[in-house]
Amino acid sequence: MEKESTIVAGVDFGSDSVRVIMVEGATGTTLAEAACHYPRWSTKQFCNEAISQFRQHPLDYIEAFTKAFKTALNNAGEQAGQRLRSIGIDTTGSTPCPIDENGVPLALKSEFSSNPNAMFHLWKDHTAVAEAEEINTVFSTAAEIDYTRYQGTYSSEWFWAKILHTIRSDEQVKQAAYSWLEHCDWFVNLLLGQSDPQAMYRSSCAAGHKALWHSHFQGLPADEVLLQLDPYLLLVKQRYGAGPSHADTAAGTICKAWAAQLGVNEQVVISGSSFDAHAGAVGAGIQPRTLVKVVGTSTVDMMIEQPERLVGKEMKQICGIAEHSIVPGYVGIEAGQAAFGDIFAWFKSVLMWPLSSTLQHMDSLNEQQKQQLQEQAEQQLLVQLEAAAKQLPLDASQVTALDWFNGRRYPVLNENVKGVIAGLNLGSTAPAIYQSLIAAAVFGAKRIFDSFLEHGLSIDRIIIIGGIAKKSPYIMQMMSDVLGRPIMISKEDQVCAKGAAIYGAVACGLFPSIEEAQRVYCEPYETDYDPDFSKQQLYESKYKQYLELAQHIEAFHSN
Repeated sequence: MEKESTIVAGVDFGSDSVRVIMVEGATGTTLAEAACHYPRWSTKQFCNEAISQFRQHPLDYIEAFTKAFKTALNNAGEQAGQRLRSIGIDTTGSTPCPIDENGVPLALKSEFSSNPNAMFHLWKDHTAVAEAEEINTVFSTAAEIDYTRYQGTYSSEWFWAKILHTIRSDEQVKQAAYSWLEHCDWFVNLLLGQSDPQAMYRSSCAAGHKALWHSHFQGLPADEVLLQLDPYLLLVKQRYGAGPSHADTAAGTICKAWAAQLGVNEQVVISGSSFDAHAGAVGAGIQPRTLVKVVGTSTVDMMIEQPERLVGKEMKQICGIAEHSIVPGYVGIEAGQAAFGDIFAWFKSVLMWPLSSTLQHMDSLNEQQKQQLQEQAEQQLLVQLEAAAKQLPLDASQVTALDWFNGRRYPVLNENVKGVIAGLNLGSTAPAIYQSLIAAAVFGAKRIFDSFLEHGLSIDRIIIIGGIAKKSPYIMQMMSDVLGRPIMISKEDQVCAKGAAIYGAVACGLFPSIEEAQRVYCEPYETDYDPDFSKQQLYESKYKQYLELAQHIEAFHSN
């Protein structure tokens, strides 16, 4: 088949929905796209926010993917199913699930279909905080090797912590779970029809960043270390298979059942996979000396570096690093904030509560009118707050906030610290508080940025992707002002899916490398925001207040 007539699919499983794009193999031009929300997740059917439990049913992924994929394929032109060459996949992570000896997620079995512990444990599930603390102690002190050396403090969001918490709280799941798979690995194997857990594809991204796979350790953490935590963890290691593979690997070809289900030819290559943020970095055109920052509900800061340039650098407190995790051949560097857009969503919900409650008791309005007012207020609240905050002089308020509303990832992970709003008085207004929350989120980004520079990483370009980057010029301008750097914004609507498509394009042989595919598939950039240095002194003063508040709150939570 001629390169010009081929199609490549990129599949992006986000927290709430799956997005599928179909692109021209030769040019990367998007031919069609579709999205579908997860039906059970949309009602938070298996979640308990009070204990930070966030679980997703595998049927949500299967049903939403099938619908979105078929829609995109049907809109991609004549004989799209026959022209399709590859499918590339990214998912959230760490989002692992227990599987049986046939590689089937336990939640797909009737006896576990309503058990949240048998489902995928979404990345933001924090039920395993205690187990993560125990893992940190054992991984860092129980052997001659410090197994936290490359990722830093182990998080409750990650692979081993979620497994350990589940097997301690649910004996039935423990007995039935032959092994565990990340979402990004499971879906690749699902499309391949691979049912042997020990022969299944495992991604370098998930293995390195969340399971702590590293060549320095000759693989996963040592047997005696896992045994000290629980003998079951050693079984997971023994059943892990031959080890991880790169995202641009040809994992195999689609199985007959899924080819028929989707309406595609049986020669479609299924590429390896990665986490969504990492695919987004590839889709945005990441290269050495470029910082790609995903700004959404939380943030992810990513760079790639030649391994030899990191020799001797102590990085564990400021970021996680893993071999081949973003672009094969490089070390992937990842940091981030546990909350960014979620902070603003929280403030919105606080302000919306009295309106929602009052509307319910207004007998003069019918239900349709109440619903319309509710929707209009929700749509306009943050827009109006931002417009008002933008008009406030930066020194008009003494309100200072701290962005640790969901704990702190980097630098120096601490999931026990909390967000703060300080300096309130009877004159504090909603716009002033909102401005302080925005500044706190941006200052959290600066802490990460500064820590990268302090540890010898060179940053020539900053590319920001995600919804907030496109929706809020105010926040992006503040980001540029505070960092003191020009900022470029990705205009690609589905940048993560585009990155997944790049993985697929390389896997099926359309391009020899990710770098070559990026030259064709990725957009050119121009500076969107330049720093206003006239505000530098004021921001430095505000940032100093932020750091002082952070120091006090850190001490408070350590007592």
